[in-house]
Amino acid sequence: MTAAPRTPEPGTKLPAVGTTIFTVMSALATEHGAVNLGQGFPDFGCDPKLLDAVTAAMAAGHNQYPPMTGVPLLRERIAAKIEALYGRRYDAGTEITVTAGATQAIITAILALVRPGDEVIVLEPCYDSYVPNIELAGGVVVRVPLVPGSFRPDFGRIAAALTPRTRAILINTPHNPSGTVWTAEEMRQLEDLLAPTDVFVISDEVYEHMVYDGALHQSVARFPGLAARSLIVSSFGKTYHVTGWKVGYVAAPAVLTAEFRKVHQFNVFTVNTPMQHALAHYMADAAPYLDLPAFYQRKRDLFAEGLARTRLRLLPSEGSYFQCVDISSVSDLSEADFCQWLTREIGVAAIPLSAFYGDGFDQRVVRFCYAKRDETLRDALTRLAKL
Repeated sequence: MTAAPRTPEPGTKLPAVGTTIFTVMSALATEHGAVNLGQGFPDFGCDPKLLDAVTAAMAAGHNQYPPMTGVPLLRERIAAKIEALYGRRYDAGTEITVTAGATQAIITAILALVRPGDEVIVLEPCYDSYVPNIELAGGVVVRVPLVPGSFRPDFGRIAAALTPRTRAILINTPHNPSGTVWTAEEMRQLEDLLAPTDVFVISDEVYEHMVYDGALHQSVARFPGLAARSLIVSSFGKTYHVTGWKVGYVAAPAVLTAEFRKVHQFNVFTVNTPMQHALAHYMADAAPYLDLPAFYQRKRDLFAEGLARTRLRLLPSEGSYFQCVDISSVSDLSEADFCQWLTREIGVAAIPLSAFYGDGFDQRVVRFCYAKRDETLRDALTRLAKL
């Protein structure tokens, strides 16, 4: 008698990973017809000129594999932008790599650097891909909390976490989820702290063009001691309102780039060709990213003005396109339960900050995304006015 077909039990490399909070809250928002301010992407389109550039690239025949490292003109324009803004010149041939978005860039950097048993410091709350990426590489996650409430780096705790086994630290500024932006002094403190070590830095700078109130983005590229040991990750999706294109890049010294590319070529190998040509064409004009802070600061201020009329307490949003609020005066619920209630009863979806901590640390703070059309924000504010 023939045995019934059987699927072998695969086990799991990521036992703690389930459905992400973003998927859960977006599904709940759809079910209840809520305004979705949970997931971090725009509900408006990009510049039509960028779409025209994609069409032109396709029509010109740019539809086959590009170079593994990225379209040369795009890498040149990335290098020129970094030099103009941050004062460090990366060689387009040996130090810039185009990636399939920032998330692929981060896991590729981790796989390239981290060996089984290596310790990697993450600063919580942190983007949800960091920890699973480290675990997939066989690394040991070392969680160091940012200062609760202000979300500033605690260099005493970072220093205490450094050991001879520390291989890398991941930093993120402007910060998701808090909207905190590291200062030049904080970057210099990190530079001094790491100077006697061989620790690498993976610097997630995807919100680099969203810094407000006249402040500057402090890229690790500005600080020679950090730049020499860092892989910088950024994203065209965030900058040009095309998150679904999944195109980003990594800038790093040649010796680090060489290791990064060894993994990249067997990971995705290459990245969408016509989009790369379109982005290279579009980057000839710096205005779209230079004007981005004013564009998003206006949305931040519109949203904050409305929230100020509720009992929610606003935390500073120095950068990114996220606004965090303290819910203590509104509800005794946990962050996660409050977000569920807010979606069902008020009709606005948010994300609990506890989802960004390994231990679910609950400090009564939730995150909204204001990368939305003004009418979407006004609709949400009308609903939130009930609070």
